[in-house]
Amino acid sequence: MLSWEDEELDLSRLREKYEKEIVPAMMREFQYKSIMAVPRLEKVVLNMGLGEAIYNIKVLDKGVEELTRIAGQKAVITKARKSIAGFKLREGMPIGCMVTLRAFRMYDFLDKLFNVTLPRVRDFRGVSEKIFDGRGNCTLGVKEQIVFPEIEYDKVDKAKGLNISIITTAKKDEEALFLLRLLGMPFRRG
Repeated sequence: MLSWEDEELDLSRLREKYEKEIVPAMMREFQYKSIMAVPRLEKVVLNMGLGEAIYNIKVLDKGVEELTRIAGQKAVITKARKSIAGFKLREGMPIGCMVTLRAFRMYDFLDKLFNVTLPRVRDFRGVSEKIFDGRGNCTLGVKEQIVFPEIEYDKVDKAKGLNISIITTAKKDEEALFLLRLLGMPFRRG
């Protein structure tokens, strides 16, 4: 496992592109006075909600295993924050799993997502530009985990979806859109 000092030695392809090409392009486009004002990626959060874990706890173990394989980092189990009687859900029950990626793992995951995984989605025409939340962050959903190359199709018992949240330091959606477009996120044309 690499430490933070080793991160400089193991620059991912996307991180290198960000530092050499994207930062100067964004400084020209948005007229930033300092390199520190240029928006950057903060973290990527993968979240898989497993509602049927209420009835079958083995679904949760399988979900954690698959999310760990997708992210390359151990997934943690998330618990319900409050009780909902209609769903037979009690506070503190395990209900899903999540992973937060930062630094070189984040860049490697996004590189794989943009260039390998999203093109494998059936009838993929590009990501909508309406996925931003107004503060420079975006979330996209994947309906089936089998689009990731790490998941073996034969071992999947049920298709599970997951959300991918990309958190940036951008103040406006236009800045985040420009940043992600330069990073290679395949947005819809027209």
